[in-house]
Amino acid sequence: MRPVICMITDGRSASGRSADALVDSIAAAARAGVNLIQIRERDLDDRDLLPLTVRCVAAVAGTRARVVVNDRLDVALAARAHGVHLRSDSYGAWRVRSIAPAGFLVGRSIHGEDEARSAERDGLDYLIFGTVFETKSKTGRPPAGPGALEEVARATAIPVLAVGGVTAENASLVARAGAAGIAAIGLFADAQQFFTSTVDRVTRAFDMPKRGS
Repeated sequence: MRPVICMITDGRSASGRSADALVDSIAAAARAGVNLIQIRERDLDDRDLLPLTVRCVAAVAGTRARVVVNDRLDVALAARAHGVHLRSDSYGAWRVRSIAPAGFLVGRSIHGEDEARSAERDGLDYLIFGTVFETKSKTGRPPAGPGALEEVARATAIPVLAVGGVTAENASLVARAGAAGIAAIGLFADAQQFFTSTVDRVTRAFDMPKRGS
């Protein structure tokens, strides 16, 4: 089964990265086969975040990629994004379902089995679990490891994506743990011409025999 590959934006738009550069990167990722783009620009105010999200949604048109906005349901709806990604401590999916259109994606970040089971009852479309491996973006936090990822994946029927230090080299460990895919910031930090090869390498990692097969 082809893995779900999620690109998370790095938040640099609020600290000098141009919106044009981000939109170009998202368009390249979508063309390369990335399934999900999470707009995670938490330091941008509404005046900047909304038009940026509108541009990102337009950038993936004609591809299979879908755009979700990090924890800002209002912006996601106003920009006609494809969904929202909730923090682990955010409101329930029922609130989103009550006002969002049919087919609107709702994901959540989780950190353990209990949250995974709760998410099952909440009716979420996907989960992102981490931090799985060491990563520069989460310094000081010990990684959970592939074993914890496997426990979470077994605890729920909802697709679980691994986040935190995921690379094309360790994606096979994520696949063997039973995850449905990966989410990453740093994986897409290289030049855009490498996006297609990165997606291909991750996809091949998930084609390898799984644990116990």
